[in-house]
Amino acid sequence: MAAPLEDDFDSNNQDYYSLLNVRKEATSEELKASYRRLCMLYHPDKHRDPELKRQAEQLFNQVHQAYEVLSDAHSRAIYDIFGKKGLEVEGWEVVERKRTPAEIREEYERLQQEREERRLQQRTNPKGTISVGIDATDLFDRYDEDFEEMPGGSFPHIEINKMHISQSIEAPLTNTDTAVLSGSLSTHNGNGGGNINMTIRRVMSTKGWGEVEFGAGDILGPLIGLKLFRNITPRCFLTAQCGLQFSHRGLRPSCSLMTARHLDQNTMGYLQWRWGPNSAMTTSLVRDTKSSHFTLALQLGVPHSYLMMSYQYKFQDEDQTKVKGSVKTGFFGTVVEYGAERKISRHSVLSASVSIGVPQGVTLKIKLSRASQTYLFPVHLTDQLLPSAVFYATVGPLLVYMAVHRLVIIPYTQAQKEQELELQRKSSATDIAKKKQEAESAVLLMQESVRRIIEAEESKMGLIILNAWYGKFVSDTSQKQEKAKVIDVTVPLQCLVKDSKLILTEASKAGLPGFYDPCVGEEKSLKLLYQFRGVMHQVVSADTEPLRIPKQSHRIESES
Repeated sequence: MAAPLEDDFDSNNQDYYSLLNVRKEATSEELKASYRRLCMLYHPDKHRDPELKRQAEQLFNQVHQAYEVLSDAHSRAIYDIFGKKGLEVEGWEVVERKRTPAEIREEYERLQQEREERRLQQRTNPKGTISVGIDATDLFDRYDEDFEEMPGGSFPHIEINKMHISQSIEAPLTNTDTAVLSGSLSTHNGNGGGNINMTIRRVMSTKGWGEVEFGAGDILGPLIGLKLFRNITPRCFLTAQCGLQFSHRGLRPSCSLMTARHLDQNTMGYLQWRWGPNSAMTTSLVRDTKSSHFTLALQLGVPHSYLMMSYQYKFQDEDQTKVKGSVKTGFFGTVVEYGAERKISRHSVLSASVSIGVPQGVTLKIKLSRASQTYLFPVHLTDQLLPSAVFYATVGPLLVYMAVHRLVIIPYTQAQKEQELELQRKSSATDIAKKKQEAESAVLLMQESVRRIIEAEESKMGLIILNAWYGKFVSDTSQKQEKAKVIDVTVPLQCLVKDSKLILTEASKAGLPGFYDPCVGEEKSLKLLYQFRGVMHQVVSADTEPLRIPKQSHRIESES
């Protein structure tokens, strides 16, 4: 006999919809039909054994509680928003119970907005970029005769020739006003400088915002700028910007105007005009879809005019892998660039690209984005177009990444995932043990009903559940040390069969009567072997996937 249930057991995360096996949009008729069915199954008066009677009473009370909540419009609205805690008045009086469901939801949205405002006051949204330029031309553009007389001349000379560091933080002042403080430091071949900027941004309406910028630096001097953004139509917006730069050469005004329009659901067209030190007119076309990103741009201006085209392909994999290529040609020469990008952890993205240009040479660019911080490492390999530099710049990072990914990243992420799962298992161990006791008790109470259901289904060659397993299954290609974590749910599913049909909703199956979660935090599925009209059927269903059987597509074709 199963271990007795704890009298005071009450799971705060119990899913009432899953317990009654109804949809979240279930009507009162559907709730009532499911409730009556489970009451007939768990009614204490049907059992004479004192232990079974006590267990049936506890399960009956849980079903009754779930029905009471979901059948009342007010309680159901509170439960849908807050869960079971919202129904506990003591210490959690977040809403008045006499309000209508619409008023309850409105109150919830107001409380959410207040929480967002408090969170907004605490958020600084820091963003930063660190760029380290490396000169490695000595690896390929080396002149041996120049180094023969120098100590250590046999080793290539690699140095850091430029660095750039920038950082910005935001400080919300009100719901519409935000202050942004940013600064940067740069150095190149021993010479450098920095600047600091203060920006006040105000959101004037849902259609536009404006910002005022004040800056100062040791190179360019003080700066005053104004920027405005405005949605002209739902498909078109305009951005205008002007500024005054005070320098030792005098006052240097600048101005820019950009307009953009949605050409279709995935395509944007841009037109930009700039006047000032780098006057230019630029037009571009950007198409972004789920699987690709394409950009075509043309600029006419002083001192540079160019035509640029780039394409990026997005793989639909877990690591969000992307490969990209671009070509840019103008008065400065021609540059071809190609590379790849991949997500290496939950918050980190690594990318590498190779830039080949005339007369720029070959440069390897490595970029690591971690949350809102970006780290750039442009490595200049040669000023000439050398096939060896192109080969090593392409193959070298790829081999290093494959080695690091296999030896470091994969073991680290697996260890992190196992650690999180272990913590989750420990924190929920007591609750799972009680859930298991409850499931075993429910199965005992179902035996008599299941026997009658099977007899009725056999008499009309209806639906018979032969085997049903729920949990994490192990495939033949998985690691040998990994074990399946499944439970037998044949009896609970047969008990849900009605009129030769079994219907499961989209909720997690762990909440069904007679079920529990055998592997917390891991992906689960349901594997069914059943017989209908004397023919064998088989199906595998994901945990939250709705299921309706029998189906012709589940039929196991007999070998001729």
